[in-house]
Amino acid sequence: MSSLSPAPATPRWSLLHGLAAGRDFEGYLRRRAARSDPFAVGFPGFPAVLFTATAEGARELFRAPAALLEPPRPNPIEPMVGAASLILSAGTRHRTDRALLAPALHGARVRALGTVIRDATREEIHGGASGPWRLGARIDALAAARAITLRVILAAVFGPDPDRAADYGGVVTDFLAAFSTPLMVAPVLRRDMGGFGPWERFTAARQRLDEVILADIARRRRTGPADGDLLDLLLATHYDDGTTLTDTELCEQLRTLLVAGHETTATTLTWALYHLHREPGLLNRLLAELSGAGDDPAELARLPLLDAVCQETLRLHPPVPIVLRTVTEPLRWRGVDVAAGATIGLAVGVLHGQASIWPAPRLFHPDRFLDRKVGPFEFAPFGGGHRRCIGATLADYELRLVLATLLTDVRLALDPALALGARPRTVPRNLATAPDRAIHFTRTG
Repeated sequence: MSSLSPAPATPRWSLLHGLAAGRDFEGYLRRRAARSDPFAVGFPGFPAVLFTATAEGARELFRAPAALLEPPRPNPIEPMVGAASLILSAGTRHRTDRALLAPALHGARVRALGTVIRDATREEIHGGASGPWRLGARIDALAAARAITLRVILAAVFGPDPDRAADYGGVVTDFLAAFSTPLMVAPVLRRDMGGFGPWERFTAARQRLDEVILADIARRRRTGPADGDLLDLLLATHYDDGTTLTDTELCEQLRTLLVAGHETTATTLTWALYHLHREPGLLNRLLAELSGAGDDPAELARLPLLDAVCQETLRLHPPVPIVLRTVTEPLRWRGVDVAAGATIGLAVGVLHGQASIWPAPRLFHPDRFLDRKVGPFEFAPFGGGHRRCIGATLADYELRLVLATLLTDVRLALDPALALGARPRTVPRNLATAPDRAIHFTRTG
């Protein structure tokens, strides 16, 4: 009988650990990973997680049989996306829904959105003399990026309609703001407090968003298919037993696509703009590359330095910093016997900071992606394996085109305090990470 390695102990005083992680999540995981791999983390209200932060651990996680791994429950983001969401579904239902949506989020269908992405970006930044992108305006980069990426995902889900952004903009913004980090990491707060607590604010914001989504569903049911957008695909879904998606299930899938489909890209776009404007030499190199590429979206998306800038941004700031899976049967993983029902995971940000894989890992150095080809177990901003983010192709394509359009059409100056000061920290927020402070630019041209 082989000898077994004992499972790493979960740190005591988990409330204090939770507070430390809330202040600097990536730094907390990095310190825990420096002691051992795998390492255990436990926070109040959630099962302990056994994490890895190595390429070998990522390989074991992503290559494990699909039947052995499911999304964890309770899940911190379930109140946002809903139980029917593709992110949380498992088994046959997950495979069916994924097979349905995958063709619409890959290949030619994504490339066909190139003009939509470019036009949506320009509609936002050329919104008139009184708009947020007016000359001389002080721009909150994350808010501006969210407005752009929301336009894009709305077009993918419902078809192009410039007026729809006005219907969704405010309710989506309120929804994201209402699901605070404390609500995400401390389920004890998810209770009624006489109508004035954070949970009530969140559920009210979720209801307002759902009302807008359900109105679009009802309208499409009345008018019939449009142009093969994602809503058409979902409405046409028939499972093996002949059933279709209920309006509630449709709403949760669409809420997932709208929120996850724009928040993660907006955060990455914000970080890319920040890093480029801290390094004028790199920015000038990229502008020179863009100037010779023309306006064809497919050609822009293939530019090597643009690609490298986007990849390096995702390396330093993966929008989803951890991948979690619950084990359905006993599993030997990272030299440890893991019991059925236990949760294992990958600390993506720590993996991306391993000096053995990435020399000078804290440095923003896009050229590293020009010099080498990285493997799926060294670089995993969209997770991996059978549950890799289904929207990764769209997110990659959108990030490149929005960034290229912004840099071509406007000139920005980074807030002097940010240009010279220490880099903001990456902290958890809603479905994605974000800078721990606002990143502001001034439009100069």
